[in-house]
Amino acid sequence: MRFSVYQISRRGGREKNEDRMGYCYTRSSGLFALADGMGGHPEGEVASQLSLQILASMFQRDARPQLKDPRRFLNEAILAGHHQLIRYATERALLDTPRTTIVACVLQGREAYWAHCGDSRLYLVRNGKLMARTRDHSYSELQDALGGQSALLERVNRNVLFTCLGSPGKPVVDTVGPLLLQPGDRFMLCSDGLWGSIDDETITAVLANASISESTPDLVEQALRIAGERSDNVTVISVEWESAEDEDSPAGVETDTLAADSFASTIQAGSGVGNAEDLLDDAEIERSIREINEAIRRSAQKRS
Repeated sequence: MRFSVYQISRRGGREKNEDRMGYCYTRSSGLFALADGMGGHPEGEVASQLSLQILASMFQRDARPQLKDPRRFLNEAILAGHHQLIRYATERALLDTPRTTIVACVLQGREAYWAHCGDSRLYLVRNGKLMARTRDHSYSELQDALGGQSALLERVNRNVLFTCLGSPGKPVVDTVGPLLLQPGDRFMLCSDGLWGSIDDETITAVLANASISESTPDLVEQALRIAGERSDNVTVISVEWESAEDEDSPAGVETDTLAADSFASTIQAGSGVGNAEDLLDDAEIERSIREINEAIRRSAQKRS
């Protein structure tokens, strides 16, 4: 398995960054995920971090070295994150539960699968065209799906979400896949801080016409500039499947040489869930991953 990945998160005009993102992989499977802690509820950064930690821990448990059923995994792991948030609030006697949106993608074999809850989005661009985009769990997108025929939706805030992790009811989780991958396919997972400022046509054009290491930060800077002082947190993780530049790219990951039980992750597993940096340094993350991979390779060589 071979892919390139680039991730970045900016605080924008908010007091703190409640977005989280990351990826993990084994020899035969990769998981990429992003969560956006919801304002108006307590500890949004905790909600997003816990949801990703649950995803990563279940991926490490089940991907040995690949998932038996990626769609089922995504659904169960996202719901497990929801239940963890409920337990977190109950144990601390919180009056309200931390809440978050989430979007996650699995690349395995030559297939892609993804799932989401809320309005964090996934975009798939192939050969310069937008092939797929998740549909937000918002009244705005529901109104569009109904063709503007519902009078009820006209009486509510059309941008309000009707589901998320940490909500009182069971979350709605939409899953897609398998989709057959083609070399050069580009996936972008992002929070609403990005797509709320930039339309789909611009996102597609920018993502298609430059490497992900150039297009991803370009999109983030555009979103911050357009939104100005009131900008939301802007977080993006982009992945290119089997790109021609992988071997020369510092963001390239090659997994075929990994041992069957190897696992690498950029998703923090510690307890410091409330200490987000203004800018998550992608170079530092990639350097850590390269060090992990090198240690894995040395270990594999010793065993052989």
